Amino acid sequence: MRGAVLYGPRDVRFEERGAPTIIKPTDAIIRISATCVCGSDLWPYRGISPVPQPTPMGHEYCGIVEEVGSAVTAVKPGQFVIGSFFASDNTCPNCQVGYQSSCQHKELVGTAQAPLLRVPLADGTLVPTPGVPSDDMVPSLLGTGWFAAHAANVMPGKTVVVVGDGAVGLLGVLSSKQMGAQRIIAMSRNESRQKLARDFGASDIVTERGDDGVARIKELTSGIGADSALECVGTQESMMQAIRSTRPGGSVGYVGVPHGVELNGEELFFTHVRLHGGPAPVRRFLPELIELVWNRKINPGKVFDLTLPLDRVAEGYRAMDERRAIKTLLCP
Repeated sequence: MRGAVLYGPRDVRFEERGAPTIIKPTDAIIRISATCVCGSDLWPYRGISPVPQPTPMGHEYCGIVEEVGSAVTAVKPGQFVIGSFFASDNTCPNCQVGYQSSCQHKELVGTAQAPLLRVPLADGTLVPTPGVPSDDMVPSLLGTGWFAAHAANVMPGKTVVVVGDGAVGLLGVLSSKQMGAQRIIAMSRNESRQKLARDFGASDIVTERGDDGVARIKELTSGIGADSALECVGTQESMMQAIRSTRPGGSVGYVGVPHGVELNGEELFFTHVRLHGGPAPVRRFLPELIELVWNRKINPGKVFDLTLPLDRVAEGYRAMDERRAIKTLLCP
């Protein structure tokens, strides 16, 4: 079997890897129908998060169950399933309160850019769809961004600002619209991404960044700030822009993997802003989101503006790194 392996900065190779097998009775083997390049994959790709050795890549996936271990009862061969980048038992105390990505027995699922994938803790990780989806629906089953809006306490009739115009930010716009936000301000300087943000429900576009961006948000909200801010990048500038754009009593949901982010306790103390975020507990939201996609109520797959065969995975990384693509879909 061949799959994507990252050797170092901007060095992704599609090469021979061992095919996965059942190791534990709680495992499942999935034949990948679609995977993709995530914005968080760009941190190691750019060398900002160094990889100590050649590393198989990919943590977003959906496909058909090929084989299950003897202890697996919730999914069976032939079913189309979707799972999280963290395998979870879905029974521990953290899972029970909806934070499966902090499962006490979590395992990273990080080798999905390949034809086959081993998923540990299959019963607690994988969610089957009502049937095998049509080809045009598959990309939407890989959508992200819901947790950003949930963590930011987006509510009907409120004002939301979204910091970041990558796939997560754009789907944060879609999620906020679905949750009933009245006004959604997307921060973007890219024309094609601005258009998609409006398609997903953005009412305003702000091109300024940093302090100028904050000033523009305050101007649009009569000097008050947004009720909710979605931080979908992970840099110092984006985090501070989100916090400073939020009104007292408002909430920031941060899902951008932080790199070099430091918060001043005294400044944060006087903002009266709530902060909540972290790795998305995907398993919690999958049943609801599958239903929305299955019934054609949302179409998050529109963020995929580049589709490539899996053996051209390096090209997919390059396109996203150079911002020629919002998100790359990879098909084995």
